[in-house]
Amino acid sequence: MQQPGDAQSQSQHAQHVVVMGAGPAGLTAAYELQKHAVPVTVLEKDPQFVGGISRTVEHRGYRFDIGGHRFFSKSQEIEDLWSEVLGNELRTCGRLSRIYYRNRYFDYPLKATNALFNLGPFETIRCMSSYAWARIHPVKNPQTLEDWVSNQFGHRLFSIFFEVYNEKVWGMSAKEVSADWAAQRIKGLNLGAAIKGALLPKPKAKKGKGTVITTLIDEFRYPRLGPGQMWERVRDILRERGQTVAMGQSVEAIRHANGRVTSVTVRDAQGNVSEVGGSDFISTLPVRELVDKLEPAAPDAVRQAANSLRYRDFLTVAVVVNKDQMFPDNWIYIHDPTVKVGRIQNFKNWSKDMLADPKTTCLGMEYFCFEGDGLWTSSDQDLVELARRELVALGMCQPGDVAWGVVVRQPKAYPVYDDVYKQHLKVVKDYVEANLPNLWLVGRNGMHHYNNQDHSMMTALLVARNIATGAHFDPWKVNTDAEYHEEARFDEEDRSGRLVPKAAPALAHVEK
Repeated sequence: MQQPGDAQSQSQHAQHVVVMGAGPAGLTAAYELQKHAVPVTVLEKDPQFVGGISRTVEHRGYRFDIGGHRFFSKSQEIEDLWSEVLGNELRTCGRLSRIYYRNRYFDYPLKATNALFNLGPFETIRCMSSYAWARIHPVKNPQTLEDWVSNQFGHRLFSIFFEVYNEKVWGMSAKEVSADWAAQRIKGLNLGAAIKGALLPKPKAKKGKGTVITTLIDEFRYPRLGPGQMWERVRDILRERGQTVAMGQSVEAIRHANGRVTSVTVRDAQGNVSEVGGSDFISTLPVRELVDKLEPAAPDAVRQAANSLRYRDFLTVAVVVNKDQMFPDNWIYIHDPTVKVGRIQNFKNWSKDMLADPKTTCLGMEYFCFEGDGLWTSSDQDLVELARRELVALGMCQPGDVAWGVVVRQPKAYPVYDDVYKQHLKVVKDYVEANLPNLWLVGRNGMHHYNNQDHSMMTALLVARNIATGAHFDPWKVNTDAEYHEEARFDEEDRSGRLVPKAAPALAHVEK
């Protein structure tokens, strides 16, 4: 296999793209570039796994995700790409997720009749009164998560179904989280629509305006061996086609001169340092790290803006339980404030092939934290014991049922949408575009956007085409509408008569 340093020997005038990071965005960019016969070198810090936060970790024959990763998209091109890479290894998986609150399970996405019935008549009256008040007296120009959700559901339902969980996720009050996050993640959902959908008969699905694609709600695709299988296969394809995917390569510096990035300095696990040159550079690094690695250094204002961007970290405690069945959900949101766990994945219900022993169950106990805090620095043994205690406290098993567990820590899992992140991000973005035009930012951390996997892939496809064909697509427009998290509406037909998603960021039309 070509070593990363070999790229330095290539002519600086020859087209050669260096991709920093082998997550969904980085590998998608490389995959698209090789289709255009553009040589590419992918540099990945992890010595073993590709896929970034979408990787699948294996331990004792059990495979588990860093969070759950559904494979569905309103972009047919993304769906086709997944099929092209994995084919029959992509399985259709039924979707079930619920909220655990006060020893009861509530459907998610929220269903009005289920939620209000479980809350009981008195709480229902309070919730409906709160919702009515919110409709009459909405917060004008909502700036925070609390304001935005209260406008959609009423403050009472916000406090029940959103406040505790989102404060677990972000480690801060919902008053400090930007409304942008809520508008992006739960756009189009409100109590009025939920009640209407519950009480009125559903229209028969038919082609034409307003058709709801229910499969996006009820089922999705999923690789037989987890999402990491997708990215492991892309890595293998790239190598088979003569491209370089170098593992265990930590980017130490990004060197630039005369208005262009010229090379990156990398260090391997043995401490060996090499230079990787190229014509274009694609970064999936967290924006804060990217700016910190620029040599010469960026102006003080740019560095200050980058350092002001915040991240939420994440750890998974995967535990194997000696029980054949535990709950039918793919995952459960834990809104109980008495436990620290925020979400529980049941990997058996994603794919039975994820388990070494089908008589057991593998759960992913997900904890949101900040790197360096008490949870993050706890020993693996203590974290497994915490997961055991909390499963017992939630009534899901007995102490002796947990056979063993393993911990995976994921730094910078979530870019934080606080009330000033947009201003800071704009400073960095403007600097890079004006001063380093051959440096491209893609993906969740690369753009400090809470992208889904398919959004990250879209940004990468656009950038790859800009480099390979001289196009002028704007990857920053990709994530402007994420409404299809729970449904998609097909409103138009193309010239062939095929339905196309109205809100999808069609790649051919996302121009600057």
